[in-house]
Parts: sequence; structure tokens; C-alpha cells
Amino acid sequence: MKFLFDDESFSFEALRATGYAAYGGAELGEVLVTCRQIPEGDEEAWSARWAATAARVERIGRDALAAGHRVSAREALLRASNYYRTADFYRRTDPANDAESARLAAASRQTFADAAGLLETPARAVRIPYQGTTLPGYLFLADDSGAARPTVIFHGGYDSTLEEDYFALAAGALRRGYNVLAFDCPGQGTVVREQGLHFRPDWEAVVTPAVDFALALPEVDADRLVLIGMSLGGYLAARAAAFEHRLAACVLYDGVYDFGVEGISRSAAEAHGGLEAAMAQSVSLRWLIRNGLWTFGAPDANGLFKAFEAYTMEGIADRITCPTLVLQADNDQFFRGQPQRVFDALTCPKELIAFREDEGGGEHCHEGAIALFHQRTFDWLDTSLTASAAVAAPAMVGSPA
Repeated sequence: MKFLFDDESFSFEALRATGYAAYGGAELGEVLVTCRQIPEGDEEAWSARWAATAARVERIGRDALAAGHRVSAREALLRASNYYRTADFYRRTDPANDAESARLAAASRQTFADAAGLLETPARAVRIPYQGTTLPGYLFLADDSGAARPTVIFHGGYDSTLEEDYFALAAGALRRGYNVLAFDCPGQGTVVREQGLHFRPDWEAVVTPAVDFALALPEVDADRLVLIGMSLGGYLAARAAAFEHRLAACVLYDGVYDFGVEGISRSAAEAHGGLEAAMAQSVSLRWLIRNGLWTFGAPDANGLFKAFEAYTMEGIADRITCPTLVLQADNDQFFRGQPQRVFDALTCPKELIAFREDEGGGEHCHEGAIALFHQRTFDWLDTSLTASAAVAAPAMVGSPA
């Protein structure tokens, strides 16, 4: 689904940024005037123009906040956070030593943090204990009643940030009465940038501490705890659910069965003229490999492809016991066919929902159709959690005559 650019990667990332308008993460006019100044495939122009828009919108937010206009400030700061994230997206040649990348990432975090405190129920910044350190997160609460509610543990994937998690899932969950514990994991956001922790295939080691943390919170209903993983997180969440059995449900957004076979390595192997030539010609492939080298801590492309091989659900999928929803996109350019493979391997209660191109949801992770994604996912969760509660409820025993 081409959007504003002919280049597949630019088109997709513009759609991704714009789709968050559903929850205040973008304004269509701002997107249009930004993108029309960016030549096809020009990554430097992409970063510069999105950064300029982000700074302009941040100023709106800061001025509104100084004048006491909390709603206006929140709205502008949320948009600025998304725009700063988008500006940083292609800066993956050497992000650890890229001062502009660090600045953009920090600005995205700070503008979101300031907006999070202005939400109707302010988000709570948390640190989740993890192997001698902590992982940063936010606890988003549906209200301030303190009541125990169904709660989603949510994490992203190959390129996600904690701040994006609000737009991608938390905002829609809050409207439906769900709390959300979102967090950056090894390989993601500040955890890779500032703590130097990279992706790992045994994802239960990451999710189990988050489950422990969530179950200690009074606002969390222990019987209605859900895990959702986005993009590569569709593999990561599945892997975790195979070993972490305190979950009431799991959603693979979207399903990934085998990253090593169907992921970047296949694209590179099929590229004509060798990997370097293919990277020079393809914005998408160039970004995918550079981002992978950073987030996986791989020394080179061969090492990266070797690392991918451990990310598979083969021999593991049948260990998932909780009801599991697998999502699929018609035009997924990264993981086409993978959701069906996961679904077929599951032996737990399961459902597969396909998002079609002709309804606007056919892109990877249903970018541009976030309302449809939330409607189908949370309607399924409502039904699944209600059914699970009914099964778990003890039978009523009548009084003796």
C-alpha cells in the first residue's frame, strides 16, 4: 500500500508514523508537509525534516504547558515524541557513536515522559528488575481507582521503543478498561543504547521478571494477565509463553515462526550482486542489516545471520498452553507466511485473524489500520478472558434442604 513515497521502506515508515494519529501521535497536515520535503531514499533528508517538524511541534507543547494549557501541551508533546522517533529511524550506521541519533532518541523519550504525566490518569514510570539491572517501563492505568483490572504486558520488536508502545497498543487498551505494563527489552530503546544489552532468543528470561513485577502490583488482576508482542515480538512473546504459564492469554502481533529461515538472511541470500551491492540499492535491506548489527551485537552480517537461527519456534510452539491469538497481514514484507506456520504448530486454544489489503490492514503489523487491529484484538481478549474466568469459576453448591 504505497503512501507518499515510491520507496517501500519510506512508504511504510511514513504510514507507520501517520497511523498513530488515531491516538494523538501525528497530525496529517504535519506529515504531508514534512514528507513532501524529503527526496526518495534520502535518509539524511528524512532525519533532518522529521527532526525539524518534531522541534517545531515540541515548541507548541512547551509554550502551551507554560501557559497552563495541559491538554494542548499533552497533544503536541505526544506528536513530537513520535516525530523524533521517526527522525532517528534510519540513523543506524553507527548509532552508538552518532550524537544526532542520541539527541533524537533522548528528545523522543523526554517529550513522551512529559506528555505521560499529563494523561488523564498519568502514566507511572517503572523499572523492572532484570539480572542485576533493571528494564525501563511505563505502567498505564485505565483509571486511578486502584481496582485490579485485566492487564497487558506489552513489548515491541526489532526496532521498537518504549514510547511507541503507547500509540501502538496502550492507548487502545486503556479505552477498553485494560491496564498496560509496557517496557523496553534487551535489543530495544534505551536498553541497547545505554545499557548495551542485546536481543536474546530465550525470551522467557526477559518476560518472567516482567510477570513477577506485574503480579506484585495491586492494580493487576492475576487471573487476567496477557502478553502481547509486536513484529519480531511475535516470535519473542510466543517463545516466552511456551515457558511462562501464568499468562491468561497471548497475542502474536504478528506471528513469527522462524526468523532465521524467512527473515533478513533469505533476502540477502537472494540479492543479486552480493550483499553490499544489494544494501547500496535497497533502503530497507540496508536499514535491516545495520539495525540488526547494533541490536543483536553481531560483528558482521554473517554473524548476524547466524544469530537469527536461534529464533525459531520449532519444537517449542506446542508448549504454549494459554489461549493464543495469531495475527496475519496480507502484504507483510517481512514475515509473509510465518503466522500460519505458528498457528499450525500451536496445540493450545487458538485463533488466526487475517487482515486484508482491501480493508486497509494488509501491511506489516497493520500499520495504517490501528483502530481495526485494536478492535479485533481486544474483542477477542474480552471473549477469551471471560470464557477462561467462567471455566475457572467453582461450581455453585446449593444449601442442603
